[in-house]
Amino acid sequence: MNGPGPVPAATVAACLRLARTRGIGPVSYHRLIRVHGSAAAALDVLLRGRDADRVPHADDIAREMERTARIGGRVIVHGDPDYPPALAIVADAPPVLSVMGDATLMRGRVVGVVGARNASSGGMRIAESLSVMLAAAGVCVMSGLARGIDAAAHRGALPARRTVAAIAGGLDCPYPPEHARLHHEIAQHGALVTEAPPGTVPQARHFPRRNRLIAGISLGCVVIEAALRSGSLITARMALDYDRIVFAVPGSPLDPRCHGSNDLLRQGAVLTENERDILRELPSGPVSPPLFTPVANPAPALPEMAENAPSAPRMDARGAHEAVRELLSFAPSSVDDIVRRCQFSTATVLAVLSEMEMSGLIDVLAGDMVVLSSAPGMATDNRWIDKA
Repeated sequence: MNGPGPVPAATVAACLRLARTRGIGPVSYHRLIRVHGSAAAALDVLLRGRDADRVPHADDIAREMERTARIGGRVIVHGDPDYPPALAIVADAPPVLSVMGDATLMRGRVVGVVGARNASSGGMRIAESLSVMLAAAGVCVMSGLARGIDAAAHRGALPARRTVAAIAGGLDCPYPPEHARLHHEIAQHGALVTEAPPGTVPQARHFPRRNRLIAGISLGCVVIEAALRSGSLITARMALDYDRIVFAVPGSPLDPRCHGSNDLLRQGAVLTENERDILRELPSGPVSPPLFTPVANPAPALPEMAENAPSAPRMDARGAHEAVRELLSFAPSSVDDIVRRCQFSTATVLAVLSEMEMSGLIDVLAGDMVVLSSAPGMATDNRWIDKA
């Protein structure tokens, strides 16, 4: 039986436009889709509101899609049949991904392999050997195309055409520069995936998003030679947050590069000496993602924003903002609870919350929780991604 077809190009463009709107992170993106039924309907509300200038122009989105296609990539939106199923089920799943190569590799069993950039020759030999054997067993090896362990893992799985590289920059921006050839080979015989548009040169703030892709797409994450304060441990923590299995290869206690990975073992990570230690822990069944389904009757826009309808009095809008504001505090509150306690309609309350988020008045946290933005230590979903 054939599965659902690809998402229509117009829908992809609307999803990409909503995802690229300033102030809209993954959590708020998914909430807007749930409320309004589609990205197009959510955009219609935003474009008629006070923060319309935060929405990118449709021509800019068309150019991004054209450039992605020109370099051999494609944009995949959350809910597309080719969207990675393990990533699709997490609360802060990226709304859109840019992929070059065989996107179906991310739909099967995927294991992340990460570790030190300044890895020892022994560590790189272990990473390559594990990847060879995992790929031979039908498992796709995913890593971040960095120096050291990452590159060794990719090279081990590449001959079997079972490797995916999550990158921090655009599909057309190999990084580090000396991995340009490996970047090209993975695009040809595996897959590259990123959240960044073409032309994005990687910066430090982009790498946590790359780490999130590795943690979210993989069913488990293998750590080889990681120092105590390393990006590899960040990826491992993300994997734990996503209820993934964390594996660690033991290393010498005399080598600082192994202190972090050894500490993972101390905390309960699966001790890994060969591919069998990994394979016996992986779930055997496929992950079932939420598939894209067009909504016939999306939630209506607010009355004052409806087509050809007169604007509502400003006092009504001001009253809604004041009512919602009174229910907010410096401690996280559930969106559902705010809707339940406010006398205005659900659509009105959610529209007000969206406007407040885009204006920087509130922060949206995972689990549909909101908090006044001046609360110390709190962060929006966008800032959390950057600091993770």
